[in-house]
Amino acid sequence: MSAISERRERERAHRHQLIITAARELAEAEGWEAVTTRRLAERVEYSQPVLYSHFDGKNAIVSAVAVDGFGELGGHLRRARLAAGPGEGLRAVCRAYLEFAAERPALYQAMFVLPTDLKFASAETPPPLRTAFWEFVSCLPEDNERRELFAEVVWSALHGMAVLSDTGRIPPEGQEERLDLLVTRITAPLTGPATP
Repeated sequence: MSAISERRERERAHRHQLIITAARELAEAEGWEAVTTRRLAERVEYSQPVLYSHFDGKNAIVSAVAVDGFGELGGHLRRARLAAGPGEGLRAVCRAYLEFAAERPALYQAMFVLPTDLKFASAETPPPLRTAFWEFVSCLPEDNERRELFAEVVWSALHGMAVLSDTGRIPPEGQEERLDLLVTRITAPLTGPATP
């Protein structure tokens, strides 16, 4: 690759990231309804055709923001897991997840609420999504053959808590108790089928 080609590729990658960052900032400030190609073009000082040379439309921009967010989430969860004391990794990761969702509501919406073309739990799943999910799996005992299923259940429950808290449907003061119940139940020793 020539020096000119490399420079063009760097410039294109820079523009790409600039558009993602601008979309994210605009969404955090005014909501996703405010994120339009016209507004983004004004904000990044490029024409709309330049935006379309990077993204097919708003859903593609939301998907790119989501992938960016999963990269951040994975790092955030990893730091929490590694800083936790023995036996406290899952609780730390769960708490870090809920903090992330509360502190970055528009980013969280892009990742989990708005329509995207991202594939989850498939061969086409982008690496940042896999990395974030693996932080939950890493907190569960390796001898648990169903630890990925357990991680899915934990993630699902946390997503419910995050969305219900954000919309005011469950009171914030019960969050620690809900978190304790979730972690305690998931980490309880596996036994036979539950009896009625």
